[in-house]
This record gives sequence, C-alpha cells and structure tokens, in this order.
Amino acid sequence: MAVNRQPVLKRCRSLDLDPTYLGVDKKSNRTLTRASRKTSEYGLQLREKQKAKFIYGVLEKPFRNYYDKADMMKGQTGSNLMTILESRLDNVVFRMGLARTRREARQVVDHKFFTVNGKKVNIPSYLVKAGDVIEVVEDKKSLTRIKNIVEVTSGRTTPEWLDVDIDALKATVKELPSRDMIDVPVDEMLIVELYSK
Repeated sequence: MAVNRQPVLKRCRSLDLDPTYLGVDKKSNRTLTRASRKTSEYGLQLREKQKAKFIYGVLEKPFRNYYDKADMMKGQTGSNLMTILESRLDNVVFRMGLARTRREARQVVDHKFFTVNGKKVNIPSYLVKAGDVIEVVEDKKSLTRIKNIVEVTSGRTTPEWLDVDIDALKATVKELPSRDMIDVPVDEMLIVELYSK
C-alpha cells in the first residue's frame, strides 16, 4: 500500500492550502518563495487536482476512478466528484468529530473502530449512502483514545448533512452533500477541464 510520508505543512505550503482543512491546527512560519513566473492553465488545473487528492488522502488511480464514476452520474461532473469524495467513510468519520485529521480517520476505520448499519467496516474508501448509520463499535467506545479525540474535536462544527449524536458516538447520514454544503477550497471545474482533455 502506498503511503504519503511528505510533511503536511510543507505540502500545504506548496499547494497554498490552509492546514485547518486537514484538521491540523499548526501554522508554518516559513513562506514559500517561488520564481515569479506566471502559472500556466495546465499548472493551475494540476494544482487543483493535487489539492483535492491531498485533502482527501486519495491516490491517482482511485481518484481517476472517482472522476469516471462522477462523469457517468447525472448532473455536473465536478459537483458529483466532490460529493463522492465527501461521502468516503474516512471523511465522514472526520466530519463526525471522531478523528482529529483525515489521516487519523483513515487509521481508526482501518482498525475496525466503526460499524455502518451494524456491520463492521474497515475500508476507508467505503462510500456511505443517505440513511446510513455510522457508529463506534461497542467495545471501543470506552477507549481513552476515543475520549481524547472527542475532547479535542468538541468545538468543531458538524456539517448539516450529518446528524451526529456525540454522546452515543454515532451519526446518521441525512442526505448526500451537495457542492454548496462542502467547505473544501477546491475549484472542481479545473479538475474536470484537466481530465476532459
């Protein structure tokens, strides 16, 4: 399995991205000094794709598969792509406030901490649907790790498309998010332009 070991803040600087979108509350004091060349249209499109991949922790091949799936769905391809990325199980766990970062969400899902509709799921890329109930496994609810995470993320606002009961450590997906419900700073139309060449 491929693992991205690049330092988060360094990558955020290169993509001109605020680390808070990843759940990281650190700030980098360094500034990126770039040559004052104008970025080409292709360069802008590529940067948006890299930004989306980095935020959601998705590699190139699955990202391309998500794009192809979004292209086959009704509606705008870019909005469909963002909805698919947002409905990944690791992202939903992050949005519930049961992980500090999406990387940690991926790890806790991988370690069988969660059930979807009563069944244990350990696939971070599992796509949730409207009406799905995501809950922490009963024997993991008392772990100090979960309690610490809840304590740290208690001030985080949960999105309107999720109905979260933090005391019971569970959430219900009310509906799949539309593009205006997703607060990720990615211009998905540039990604569509990149892939449709």
